[in-house]
Amino acid sequence: MKIRPDISVIVPVSGEESVIGERIRSIRAVEAGESPEIIVVDGDPGGGTLKALAEPDVIGLLSPRGRAIQMNRGAERATGRILLFLHADTDLPNGAFTMIRRAMADESAAAGAFDLSIRSPRAAFRIIERVSSRRSRITRIPYGDQAIFLRSPYFREIGGYGEIPLMEDVELMRRIKRRGDRVVFLKARVSTSARRWEKEGILRCTLRNWALVGLFLLGVPAGRLARYYP
Repeated sequence: MKIRPDISVIVPVSGEESVIGERIRSIRAVEAGESPEIIVVDGDPGGGTLKALAEPDVIGLLSPRGRAIQMNRGAERATGRILLFLHADTDLPNGAFTMIRRAMADESAAAGAFDLSIRSPRAAFRIIERVSSRRSRITRIPYGDQAIFLRSPYFREIGGYGEIPLMEDVELMRRIKRRGDRVVFLKARVSTSARRWEKEGILRCTLRNWALVGLFLLGVPAGRLARYYP
């Protein structure tokens, strides 16, 4: 009889053939003796990232494209009691699974996330890291690149991610806040790629992201904002 995993790691992807192997190895190396369920959900109709998966014990799913849609499909397939949503360019800190279990052992905690670090030596990113981590703690709204986790029954109870083209993480956390439920923040940091900032320009990318979040919170529909986030 197969033992139900504590944690299901859900990784939404599209066009991540070159990094998916590294990401799976990174998840496996987070904690000795841990074997989380790993679900990779590909939004590419051709399943390019799934074809690059080399490990047979990783669950691969095809899905319509859209990060929220893909994460919901992964959650439907997951058997773990805790769901961890991990972006394909983000690494978890050592001991992450134990930290998550400890956080979720507190019944008053509905969801959680990590603080953020960015894989780049450039000083500007140290400022972005500090601002991002402090903002999320003050607003109680972490972003998806902070590796959001929730209990599986709770995630299903609240209806999962809203299947919108952008800001699905903000929308989910805002719903949790409106319910009066608690989001916990772990001091350990996930490490995310600097590739989007490097490609688009640090200042432009940062200001654009802040503006889009602000407009969304003011009520501008995600569909209208998506055109400004390629």
